[in-house]
Amino acid sequence: MSRVLNEITPLSEKDCFYIVERHKSEFTYPVHQHKEFELNFIEHGEGVRRIVGDSVETIGDYDLVLIGGENLEHAWEQGTCSKKDIREITIQFSPDIFSGSLLAKNQFNSIRKMLVRAEHGLSFSHQAVMKVYHLLDTISTEQERFTQFLSFLSLLNQLSQDEDARVLASGSFSGTDKPVESRRVQKVKKYIDEHFTGEIRQGDLADMVGMSPSAFSRFFKLRTGKTLSDYIIDIRLGHAARQLVDTTKNISEICYGCGFNNLSNFNRVFKSKRGVTPREFRSMYKKSKVIV
Repeated sequence: MSRVLNEITPLSEKDCFYIVERHKSEFTYPVHQHKEFELNFIEHGEGVRRIVGDSVETIGDYDLVLIGGENLEHAWEQGTCSKKDIREITIQFSPDIFSGSLLAKNQFNSIRKMLVRAEHGLSFSHQAVMKVYHLLDTISTEQERFTQFLSFLSLLNQLSQDEDARVLASGSFSGTDKPVESRRVQKVKKYIDEHFTGEIRQGDLADMVGMSPSAFSRFFKLRTGKTLSDYIIDIRLGHAARQLVDTTKNISEICYGCGFNNLSNFNRVFKSKRGVTPREFRSMYKKSKVIV
């Protein structure tokens, strides 16, 4: 059972969103999760380690992420940051701030898509951060609430136009994959999800969708942006990371149970993709967890 802290946010039922600006020299809040969406901006935080699901990254001087999904664990740790004045702006808003019918309108199309992607955590590009910097300032200092809300909408709209925004947590870790691809891609992904613990042959997948192996290889890379082998590795790593957080299984057991056939290779690939070893990843969550 997950023991990650379930945060009760200060967001009132009568408010559209909650915003707070802090100046700090260190990060001490543990890994946590909450049902509200959270937009978190950090300035002068170079060296801080950001944890979103199974994504572990060291941030630069500016960082802006959108967290959605009730079960998506996240936290910021001190890392190697030694700045004495780190600025943080946090905006939390309810999933039902927009009614379903409003989000379905054409004008909200890009925002709707962004909120769906945020269920995995979404990191915005430096260019996008610089573009909305003035809006973050405006929202945090504006006293007139309606004007503040209009600025908030403008902020979401501008961020939703960021073509370089990156999804952070893997679907197999966060459990939020949604079938939005063609039927052939869905069929292949479903098979991989159900058989990732064993050997998966490209020829079998190609036969499944009526293609030659070479044609299937090109098709899969075109539709997913990843080679088949990279996609399978990511699925296995997501499940492995989930088990490192939620179970007491030893690392060797998790390695072989998630389809890897070599422990040293598992450790190497995990560190290459996540930035830390499996043991460090587990310790990072363990030391930050709180029983509630």
